[in-house]
Amino acid sequence: MRPKTADHDKLGEGVRIRLTELEKRLLLKRSQKEGYRTISDFCRAKLVKKREIKKIEVSKEFVMITKKLDYDLNKIGVNLNQVSRNINAQHVYQFTASDRDVFMKVLQELRNCFSVLQNYMDMIE
Repeated sequence: MRPKTADHDKLGEGVRIRLTELEKRLLLKRSQKEGYRTISDFCRAKLVKKREIKKIEVSKEFVMITKKLDYDLNKIGVNLNQVSRNINAQHVYQFTASDRDVFMKVLQELRNCFSVLQNYMDMIE
């Protein structure tokens, strides 16, 4: 005989949503991919319960690149702080051509870092 469900655990209330056929197929596929028996279980887990923590395994190459990017971004941040400190210390400062070149190099390096991170994020998702 099936055990009795406590009153506070009974699933007596319903919610109805409207989806396209494609949305329903995608929802079913995602719920199965994440290991849920039913769409209802999936929806309850995503909407009501605490946020799940996913463990993502990454390659050694990703770890090395991430550490290098972290190091490079830290260096860029230190350089930017030094530049801003010098600018703020002087009452009037005119940017020279070499200053603009440095800023353009920093901007390009930041774009490169962002691009690499975005590529890896796309692979994870």
